[in-house]
Amino acid sequence: MYEEEFSVRLAQLREVKGISARDMSLSIGQNPGYINSIESGKSLPSMASFFYICDFLNVSPKDFFDTQSKDPELINCLINDLKQLDEVYITNIASIVKGLKKKLNTKISA
Repeated sequence: MYEEEFSVRLAQLREVKGISARDMSLSIGQNPGYINSIESGKSLPSMASFFYICDFLNVSPKDFFDTQSKDPELINCLINDLKQLDEVYITNIASIVKGLKKKLNTKISA
């Protein structure tokens, strides 16, 4: 992931969480313009700061770099909930998801 993609991904995940760049900066113990400087491409976080950012966003570093996942925090919550269900429920949910994907693909093709 290049620097520009990093800043775009950070902005995307922050906006999904519904928090301003200033509030996020302050929440992770940085100056008010810290996240804005990363999102504008002026700087990159240190490794330690990157882990604080991921922790704040409730995503793993792997999730951060998975740009196909628009809301990894929600997906992780869903996965944790699925782990508590029995096989019958999981199979039913899997069928629903497959049906939704099929419907979406049909809609896109039209």
